[in-house]
Amino acid sequence: MPTWGWIIIVIIALAAGAALGFYFARQAMMKYLKENPPINEQMIRMMMAQMGRTPSEKQVRQMMAQMNKFQK
Repeated sequence: MPTWGWIIIVIIALAAGAALGFYFARQAMMKYLKENPPINEQMIRMMMAQMGRTPSEKQVRQMMAQMNKFQK
């Protein structure tokens, strides 16, 4: 097989690998987010209510800021 034939095969294989990699990574990320949703303000309010506290809006915002800072 001539050299240009191998070059075309390599390019096709790289494109197919990139497409399949993107697809499977996307599926894995969607599954992870479905099983482990990120924490939002409503979840913080519910957690504090379970602990017997009624949080103010300021407290909820402070906790969200702390969590966002911790995640980065």
